[in-house]
Amino acid sequence: MTIPNRISLILIASFVIIAPLSGLGWEIIGMHFAGAAIVFCACFALFAVNVMGGGDAKLLSAAALWFGFNQSLLLLVADIGLIGGVLTLLILLVRSQANTILAIGLPLPTSVLLAKKIPYGIAIAIGGFMAFPSSPLFIAALESLK
Repeated sequence: MTIPNRISLILIASFVIIAPLSGLGWEIIGMHFAGAAIVFCACFALFAVNVMGGGDAKLLSAAALWFGFNQSLLLLVADIGLIGGVLTLLILLVRSQANTILAIGLPLPTSVLLAKKIPYGIAIAIGGFMAFPSSPLFIAALESLK
């Protein structure tokens, strides 16, 4: 249950390349970095009190870079929270039946069955895909097609 650093770095690097090419102004790009910095500070605080993993914090901060500092960032966080809640309930349900699942021999990773943490990177990825149509980059790309 480790999120490689290269995933976050690829998200950041691709934003730096794509944002100017999509027609976003430098002030808007700066607001994207401001939104990502705010998310990073919140995630760092959650990491410091052992509520969030470091990989999740980096991934969420890199994803927030794509949404800027506006209502689409709130939609991203809401979608991640919704998917994360559902994911957590499903994993807790599966873990409550861990002995049965292990006895039957179902091919589930033992990290999902026995670990104490929730793999929140899954919720971050799904929430990012759900919220992406509201992102300024997606809207700018649609407008450039008109």
